[in-house]
Amino acid sequence: MVVSAPSGAGKSSICQGLLDICPQLNFSVSYTSRPPRPQEVNGKDYHFISRENFLQRVKRGEFVEWVESFGHLYGTSRKTVDKYLQTGKDLLLDLEPRGAKKIKKIYRGGVFVFVLPPSRDDFLKRLKKRGHESEEVIQARLAQAESELKEISWYNYVIFNKDLKEAVKQLHSIYIAEKCRKEILSDEIKKFMQK
Repeated sequence: MVVSAPSGAGKSSICQGLLDICPQLNFSVSYTSRPPRPQEVNGKDYHFISRENFLQRVKRGEFVEWVESFGHLYGTSRKTVDKYLQTGKDLLLDLEPRGAKKIKKIYRGGVFVFVLPPSRDDFLKRLKKRGHESEEVIQARLAQAESELKEISWYNYVIFNKDLKEAVKQLHSIYIAEKCRKEILSDEIKKFMQK
């Protein structure tokens, strides 16, 4: 399951809420070349590595997807994704739309969810509330968000994050429903149907 959103929409909080109630769900920790923010933990929030290390990994083909955003590199480990999928375990990815689109091309069975804030005004307030970013960065994030909003059309689901608990419930409902799709259960259905 891949969850995307423009900056400040609450995607990381919603993903964490789902992980809290679904211990069987695994989280793909992305790699980044940016420095950690306060309270971020290496190996939990991101794998923080140097730009040079990141680019070496790109050359070796270690990322299933990677993008540059606001001067920093972000990528998803191919080895991590394949490990979980080969063992039949569920995996949650928190990705921006460019990365999510690359994942969709490679892993056809994925479920793609786009998170939106309640309104554009609320979105701007959330960005400004972050506090640690300049007005220039906020404006750049708004411009990127406008571009990302055009990607909604190929996502399977959209959640408006009007209330965090409700948004987590909605993502949980999507997760449960997707696990009941007949395509997912085809092997079990075949076993059941055998006489």
